[in-house]
Amino acid sequence: MRVPGRVPSVYARCRVVGIAILFWQIGGTRQAAGEWADVRVAGPFVCRAEFSLQGSEVILDELAQLQEDLVRVLGVSPAQEYVEIYLFQSESSYRRYLKAFFSEVPYRRALYIKRGGPGVVLAFNSRELATDLRHECTHALLHAVLPMVPLWLDEGLAEFFEVSPSDRAYGNPHLGKVRWNARFGVKAAVGKLENKGEVASMHAADYRDAWAWVHFMLYGSRDGHEELVRYLRDIANGVPPGSLGERLAGRVSGLDQAYLSHFRGWVPPR
Repeated sequence: MRVPGRVPSVYARCRVVGIAILFWQIGGTRQAAGEWADVRVAGPFVCRAEFSLQGSEVILDELAQLQEDLVRVLGVSPAQEYVEIYLFQSESSYRRYLKAFFSEVPYRRALYIKRGGPGVVLAFNSRELATDLRHECTHALLHAVLPMVPLWLDEGLAEFFEVSPSDRAYGNPHLGKVRWNARFGVKAAVGKLENKGEVASMHAADYRDAWAWVHFMLYGSRDGHEELVRYLRDIANGVPPGSLGERLAGRVSGLDQAYLSHFRGWVPPR
């Protein structure tokens, strides 16, 4: 939602019975029938496309690298299952597919769905494809190794990793607005984000603010980064993680001021 046409993802909350099994069956059938023009493996992803993926090596390499980045930055385990990516030639082809098999699911430009099996990422060939894939594949890798991720954190991490690796620190489009707000002492309380329990309740500002807190934890506070890693580790180990906002407040001295100071001074190096 950070640019016109950007829409929130739909993932585990989709109430479609047997959806993952259905996609595995459909994917295998289409491939056997020769309807997939290209099939590539990129790290933990199996990418099936209705069009040639020649020239898409950069994004495929980034997807292969994405898992290593999540392991290194967040301390999560690597996925032990393959994630299917289905790419459609056009938006009309994508819409027809959704209408045929997912008429109950609200339309989104790209989808990550996981229910009862390995996750599936759906998207169509567009100028935003690389961004969409990095975003949805972040969801896929997190949910492959964690039993749950709070909605706001799930989206904040996906927003962070959706840009190319070279743009994560200084090039995300959210940064300008967040820095402007910080100059005037404006920030979003983590508690407000933690109360967001449904995708429909997330608005453009919520995605931006969720990204901002992730950016702060990764770049603005060593203690904050360590607490994020511990929080995700607790989730992975089945330990009730509690409120990340409360954990940050107890770990980072002067949390609110530290957040504002981080963004006021966060400018690209010359």
